[in-house]
Amino acid sequence: MAREGATVTGLDMGAEPLQVARLHALESGIQVDYVQETVEEHAAKHPQQYDVVTCMEMLEHVPDPQSVVHACARLVKPGGQVFFSTINRNGKAWLMAVVGAEYVMKMVPKGTHDVKKFIKPAELLGWVDQTTLKEQHIIGLHYNPLTNTFKLAPGVDVNYMLHTTAKQD
Repeated sequence: MAREGATVTGLDMGAEPLQVARLHALESGIQVDYVQETVEEHAAKHPQQYDVVTCMEMLEHVPDPQSVVHACARLVKPGGQVFFSTINRNGKAWLMAVVGAEYVMKMVPKGTHDVKKFIKPAELLGWVDQTTLKEQHIIGLHYNPLTNTFKLAPGVDVNYMLHTTAKQD
């Protein structure tokens, strides 16, 4: 988004991931404001500041994903867009995301994922329903290891994305 001219803020709780992100931005020649704090802390300081909020592949790694969803809703302006992506909690998702990605393909380090923290679409939609966000579209995110590409397609049984909009005042 920064490459396309958007003003971008990136959040992470850890100093080390932010150092890596800053280096990547520097090497890419893009401008991103990186902040070390939780999304909940950022939402308390910057309510309704953003036109678009993305929460991609992190809900399954935090202690309280419901709190993150609520914070994302507080960050976005009325009429703004919030995008979530995460991993469904079922046997196929465990097989693909844990066994496949961690042990077979070695795409991520072993132990990256805990299947108990995966999130069923109904759970994510329930948390969204408790906020000012409204579901627009939910779709699967499918990886093809032969071409090393991802595509959006029906089927939310493993990775999926949810597009929401914040209700207008």
